[in-house]
Amino acid sequence: MDILADLKWREAVYQISDLEALRKRLATGQPIALYCGVDPTADSLHIGHLIPFLVLKRFQLAGHHPYIVVGGGTGSIGDPGGRKTERQLQTMEQVNQNKQALTKQMTRLFGTDNFTIVDNYDWLSRLSLLEFLRDTGKLFNVKTMLNKEIVATRLETGISYTEFTYQILQSIDFWHLYHHEHVQLQIGGADQWGNLTAGINFIHKKDPQAAVFALTIPLMVKADGTKFGKTSGGAIWLDAHKTSVFEFYQFWFNQDDRDVIKYLKYFTFLSHDEITQLEHEVQTHPEKRQAQRRLAQEVTTFVHGAAAAQAAQEISTILFEGDVTQLSVRQLEQAFAKMPAITISDQATNIVDWLVTNQLEPSKRQAREDISQGAIWINGQRIQDLNFRVDPHSHFDGQYILVRKGKKNYTLAQVQA
Repeated sequence: MDILADLKWREAVYQISDLEALRKRLATGQPIALYCGVDPTADSLHIGHLIPFLVLKRFQLAGHHPYIVVGGGTGSIGDPGGRKTERQLQTMEQVNQNKQALTKQMTRLFGTDNFTIVDNYDWLSRLSLLEFLRDTGKLFNVKTMLNKEIVATRLETGISYTEFTYQILQSIDFWHLYHHEHVQLQIGGADQWGNLTAGINFIHKKDPQAAVFALTIPLMVKADGTKFGKTSGGAIWLDAHKTSVFEFYQFWFNQDDRDVIKYLKYFTFLSHDEITQLEHEVQTHPEKRQAQRRLAQEVTTFVHGAAAAQAAQEISTILFEGDVTQLSVRQLEQAFAKMPAITISDQATNIVDWLVTNQLEPSKRQAREDISQGAIWINGQRIQDLNFRVDPHSHFDGQYILVRKGKKNYTLAQVQA
């Protein structure tokens, strides 16, 4: 199956500027150079960046040459897309620090073979104002620019000239890569279609015979209608210091049955047959969550490596299916980095009093009822004895107590030093 057919099966294509011409270009057997851009607005990528990167990676695995433009230039002025207000400008020092962090992450995802990272600051910073206005600005029609969705949505609240020119700078990027690196294809999200086609039009005005293309990716929406990647806890980062590997693994493992096959198609490199088999498992044995487990394993391996993915899977298995006392203090801290936590006294206390004092139960009556019904677990042990004494020093080097109420309601209690 060719790359475009595979992308279509994986529901990874929304629009292509000239499908037949691109198909013919790919059919020549000669590798195509393609790119997408990312602005260094933070010191880590998040899972939203995986959406275009997975398309780049598939082209790379098919023998083509992906480029990523780290927007040291565009990132210093701000992209108007997806927001109703102006972006807060960063210092150049912060932009450079972010560029270094993102470059390291992208190199881990793509390796160094048949892959190139460039920085548009290298060419945009050399433009003079007069050169920009005469040689570039003259080729852009303001009416056309205003009609671009990415700008039109901001007209009511206002948009600065700085952010208004972003689409011109992105077009210069495409021209530069086409002219100097023979890049012919730019990819981006569905909301970037206006910017991508602006780049094609700009190149055609400078070189009418140029064979250049744009491909956009569908907006990733969950079955409940909410945007993919948004959680109550904030962004899911690729940096393990910002989102632990366990949290990352759990994000994928907790996906809805209605979404998991779509995500397996898009975010993994499993074959069509493997995904079809997992789809059958979802339909016949959804309680086993085989598809979710494979999704979590594959994406975590891609981002963090096989060893880290295996460690996250082991923590998950122990936490939800095994003996939690097998967890090390480090594993416990990783698992509960952003989950409910309380601070407790280091004194041994009756279980009923302990639960109420630490606000894990609203009253002694409710505490006794939950204990009697077997709903309370302390360090993996079900407690049904109302006279049980909670000893903070019994497990986890005397640093923590792990409380479970019901099936999955965990709280980590840190013992005061």
